[in-house]
Amino acid sequence: MNISAVQKKLLKKYGDTVSARFENKSIVVSGMLDSWEAIIDACRMCVVRQKQPRAVHVVNNISLRGVQFPRMKTPPFFDNALDGQTPDVLVIGAGISGASIARELTKWKLNVLLVDKEADVALHASGRNDGEVHPGVDLRKGSLKQHYVLRGNAMYERVCNELSVPFKRCGQYVGFFERAAFVPALLYVLHRKYLCGVRDTKLISGKAFHNAEPYADARIKFAMYNPSAGCVCPYGLTIAYAENAAANGARISLQTAVLGMEVVDGIIMSVVTNRGTVRPKIVINAAGTFADDVAQMACDKFFSIHARRGTNSILDKKSGKFINAITSWKALKNTAYTKGGGLLHTVHGNVLVGPDAVETYEKENFATTQESIDTVFARQSRISKNVSTSAIITYFTGVRAATFEEDFIIERGRSTRNIIHCAGIQSPGLTTAPAVALDIEAMAVAMLRENGNTVEKNSSFNPCRNAIPVLREMSDEERDKKIKENPDYGIIVCRCEEVSKGEIIDALRSPLGVATVDAVKKRVRPGMGRCQGGFCMPLVAQIISEELHVPLAAVRKCDIDSVITFGSAKENAASCSAKNGVYDSCVAFDNGTAFDNLALSDDCTASGGRQNDKATVGGAVL
Repeated sequence: MNISAVQKKLLKKYGDTVSARFENKSIVVSGMLDSWEAIIDACRMCVVRQKQPRAVHVVNNISLRGVQFPRMKTPPFFDNALDGQTPDVLVIGAGISGASIARELTKWKLNVLLVDKEADVALHASGRNDGEVHPGVDLRKGSLKQHYVLRGNAMYERVCNELSVPFKRCGQYVGFFERAAFVPALLYVLHRKYLCGVRDTKLISGKAFHNAEPYADARIKFAMYNPSAGCVCPYGLTIAYAENAAANGARISLQTAVLGMEVVDGIIMSVVTNRGTVRPKIVINAAGTFADDVAQMACDKFFSIHARRGTNSILDKKSGKFINAITSWKALKNTAYTKGGGLLHTVHGNVLVGPDAVETYEKENFATTQESIDTVFARQSRISKNVSTSAIITYFTGVRAATFEEDFIIERGRSTRNIIHCAGIQSPGLTTAPAVALDIEAMAVAMLRENGNTVEKNSSFNPCRNAIPVLREMSDEERDKKIKENPDYGIIVCRCEEVSKGEIIDALRSPLGVATVDAVKKRVRPGMGRCQGGFCMPLVAQIISEELHVPLAAVRKCDIDSVITFGSAKENAASCSAKNGVYDSCVAFDNGTAFDNLALSDDCTASGGRQNDKATVGGAVL
């Protein structure tokens, strides 16, 4: 490693305010700069392109003058629900990576514990992306992204069939407005096809493109086409993975933040959380934007994550006719660190527009700005003038977990021997997750065996998940049969998405047992339509209250702090106090019925008044 060459580049641009040193097989950059953009630039200047795995990574120790970086948000309570537990494998982070890894580990007779600091799975990047299953056409040869994307893409039919998750292989088109781009595009296609293994890459004529996308701009001269691209609901797939993991014996503890670790002689001895101290045999770090913080706790920080915001807009289903697949456009000038977004027809029939890419030091700032929306539409409206901001029904912003090398980190710890890192998972992390999970499963089993543990196959593992029935997709005969079996399926709660009361109750009784309005929304879609819950949210909250036998004031929108109502204005409305995030000793409104000890035990949450044998610790956020 020629660290002096790196130092010279930094000195030339930033003087003596920034320096670099080679330490612990990483380039550590230190100093102080006046802007976050300058910090990102200085760290990128230190990147040395090498083949994964175990490449040299950049660690950012540069301070931002006058700014205190925000601390990780944690649940507002402490208890002993997990204290003293000794899982074989502790998986940190319940996004698509953590959930898929936990599910694959249940193929073995292992005590698997999956924790996440949020009140549901997929509340960060895994639930805030466009859901594209990438073909891998734009990834650097030799990168881990490129290695895993082809394998992961090919697994999607099987995985989605097993987990009963909608998946559509709709194809991806990249249009070109300039005839002069044809030769460079052809060379690019040949390179992708024959040197990078993306065999389905082809160029098609403007006529063929417009036959597939008749509402696209008629000035597009030709397009690059990858039929292997597809789309899936990203949070839906994460939920399905987590539910299948739970059904196969994994324990999932939500509202559980990792706060520190005890490391002795290169071994993690214990992990401290707000719900007690656990002593895992091995740890898997799938903590997204906080993966470098977890690595720091484990005394194994050899990389840094720099957060990158991306905003998407969701259009009304009426716009669905204007885009049939995944469509974007490209000019001869390339964009270095982002594909520039596009238009995507989702599996639910909406059109998704975006995202953009904005570097940020705020790992949990999910606010959406007008500037981001304007930027996205200014670019993507070139594809189709029929795509308009007037059709927006909602928007969201996700924060991606990028390394400075713009690649994944899938490897064992370098200084700490019982940790595996699944870090730097940004796009196409959703696509690669099934393949990455298999490799990390194998790594975890090998690590356990190396340490003298017996690991046997779980003969009762069931890869299939029974999904909640979707009545709006059924024939009249099928729906009629369901309603006769359960009249609740005949009560429509959400008119926009045609969601019944029966489906909502099914969601509340699902394996994870997350009982918030947003959790129900993500599982069966009430509130996903044009009115965005304006009519159905009060009804959903009421059903949660009735199903779990708790006061309406105890029902939350998304987490313990997101209060919907503060109680009844009637004289006999009673109060309800919270202890450790679970409502206890509550008295119902109007009838005076008491609901003492709603939390059935320290490690088992209430689920409809029944104890759940495979409890989700902290799952029912009330």
